[in-house]
Parts: sequence; structure tokens; C-alpha cells
Amino acid sequence: MKKAILHTLIASSLALLAHQSFAADNVELRMSWWGGNGRHQQTLKAIEDFQKANPNITVKAEYTGWDGHLARLTTQITGNTEPDVMQTNWNWLPIFSKNGEGFYDLNKQKGVIDLAQFEQKELNNTTVDGKLNGIPISITARVFYFNTDTWAKAGLEYPKTWDELLNAGKVFKEKLGNQYFPVILEHQDTLALLNSYIVQKYGIPAIDVKTQKFAYNDAQWADFFSMYKKLVDSHVMPDMKYYASFGKSNMYEMKPWITGEWAGTYMWNSTITKYSDNLQPPAKLTLGNYPMLPGAKDAGLFFKPAQMLSIGKSSKHPKEAAMLINFLLNSKEGVQALGLERGVPLSKAAVAQLRSDGVIKDDSNAVAGLNQALALPHEIGVSPYFDDPQIVALFGDTIQSIDYGQKTVDEASKYFQRQSERILKRAMK
Repeated sequence: MKKAILHTLIASSLALLAHQSFAADNVELRMSWWGGNGRHQQTLKAIEDFQKANPNITVKAEYTGWDGHLARLTTQITGNTEPDVMQTNWNWLPIFSKNGEGFYDLNKQKGVIDLAQFEQKELNNTTVDGKLNGIPISITARVFYFNTDTWAKAGLEYPKTWDELLNAGKVFKEKLGNQYFPVILEHQDTLALLNSYIVQKYGIPAIDVKTQKFAYNDAQWADFFSMYKKLVDSHVMPDMKYYASFGKSNMYEMKPWITGEWAGTYMWNSTITKYSDNLQPPAKLTLGNYPMLPGAKDAGLFFKPAQMLSIGKSSKHPKEAAMLINFLLNSKEGVQALGLERGVPLSKAAVAQLRSDGVIKDDSNAVAGLNQALALPHEIGVSPYFDDPQIVALFGDTIQSIDYGQKTVDEASKYFQRQSERILKRAMK
């Protein structure tokens, strides 16, 4: 009897130990990203496929729209409660990881993540002080896309120069009415467009990384904001006051965009589908020309990694997190699930897979936009500090002060120059 009881106790203990061992092998990861519903559904499908391939790993999805995402992530990172895997932005590196230690160094997981699928120059863009802070999903650039239906009604070809772009605004107003505009730009789009104009005209980047200062002089800043006023006055795009009258929803969800009154955008090639998908048939978006100044040696493109996948520095499961990243970016199942939702992939394996599947087509808006950008001269790069959220917000406030008659162009130029220098000095110290 005693032997039977002892045998039962031993068997129970072994079963308990086996259960504890199994439980220890089970891992729960958190993954966060921002985007629209299409991105959410495709990423959830990819996560589902990953969990099927790795039944001991559970992934908790944390997804939002763009608004508020950075504020939420900032709170999490500050409190060391950030997700294991995060979709991150290139311009967040100076905010969270000036010394490269704000995110987990992915070089430590090169045996798990197939880094050979990525060009070294692209990995260099997301490396800080030798530490790989994120795997770039794709690269992206802002280019022009136009509503074919509305531009046909205006009887215009897509502009190839800045003068033709300015003239288009006048034609739209005369032929179609005050509510029709060649393009609609939010303030961050406008900032990038004006930077392109200044780079074409003067051949210098906005920020001198060596001196850690803006490279523009007083006259160039005045030219910068004068061009904004000229675009608005020429009816190329509405001012901030008019745009604000439609509320705070996404631009591509607003009625004038859907119906074609706003007939174009200057947008990342990697995100253009959410703009084209919302157009009222039979209208569609098509890639336009890129306006250039005569004699310009650089297009002044805003090229950057579209997004990155990073691992939180506080993650307790970096290996499993790396497995998830590798699955999403390099595996057949992950690549097929994500498609082109985050742009044309940088992973060689992903490109080969999507071309084989017929997903990557050179005439698609995303691919055509990227090919156009790559073909344009673009040696002058953009510092991530130029895309700093505080500088972008300051620019929005500044052009709003022009549109509401609170500042002249000259006053706004000096105000932005002074305030942005202060922001840059704090950010780069």
C-alpha cells in the first residue's frame, strides 16, 4: 500500500514537473503597429499564421490609427512597458535612441533574423552607434498622384515644372470652380514639398548634421514660406483655414477627396492605396510627374525607411520576438499575408515571393512611385531631425498663422527660424 502511494506521488510530481517545463516553454509576445483597417487585417492574418507555425508562442496584437500612437508608445517606453515587437518610425530614432540603446540591438539576433536579405546601406539607415535598432520594412518617398477623372475635366496634363503646377491651380479655379484644387496637402506633406523646392533651387539640405544647425539663411527661409503663400494664392491647394473646416478626420475620408474636388496628393508611395481606394468610381489615382526647376541637380526627395520593426529594450523574449520579425519579413507565409500594405519590401526573399505571386507589378501605384523616385536625382538626404514631431507641429502652427492673417510671410519665416533652431538644439544635444 505504501509503495502504491509512493508510486502515485512520484508519478504526480513528475507530471507536475513536466507541466511546469511545458509552461516555461510557452511565450506571450506583444506587438504594436498603427495603420488603417487593411493593414490591421493583413497583419492579424500574418500573426495567425506565425502562431500556427509556432504553437508555443502567443502574440497579443495592439493596433491603432496614426493619431495618438506616438504618445501612447512614448508612455510605454518611458515606463519600460513597451511591446516586444513594435512598428516604429525612422524619425523616432533621435527621440528614443540617440545612443542606440533605446531599442534592442537586433545584431544580437542575426542567427534568427536573416539580415542577408537586406542591403547593408538600408540597415545602416536604422543603425545608431553600431546598434541595429530596427529592420526597415520598405523605403518610401513622397511623389505626386492625381485623380485621372478630375484632371481630365480640367483639360490639363500633369505638371512637369513648378510653374506648370502653379498654373494648374488657376485653371482648376476658372474651369471647375473655387472648390476644386489640383492637390490637397496636410501640413507635414507641405513641409516636405517646400523642402524639395528649396533643395532644387539651392542644392543644400535643410539640416547640416555636422554643425547641428539648419543650413538655410534668412533669405532662403523667406523663400521657403513665400513659396507656400504662392501655392495657396495660386489655388494649387487650399489654406489651413479652409482645410480645417472639414473637421479632423483623415483627408482621404473627407467628401471632397472622395468626390474628386481635391484632385491629387503629394504622398508616400507606400501608403497610396488607402487614398486611391476611397475614390468614387470611375475615378482612379495615377502617378504624376515630379515638378523640377530648370537646371536642378537634385529633386529634393524625402526618402526614408517607410517603417521599421523593432524589439523593445525591455523585452524578456528577444529571441521569440526576432522569430516573429523574421517570419513577417522573410517567410513565404508572412510575406504573402502582408503583401504591399507597408510598401514594396526591402527583403530580397519577399520581393522574389511577391513577384512570383504577381503581387508586385511595375505599373501599380506603389511600385511605379518608388521606381520614379529611384530614377530621380536624390543625393541630398534628409535628416530624421527635420521630421521631428515638434518641428513638424511648429511648421503647422506657422503656416496656420499666415492663413489666418496673424503673421506676414516675413514674420512667420523669422518666427519659424527662431523656434525651430531652439527645438533642434535641444533635440541634437
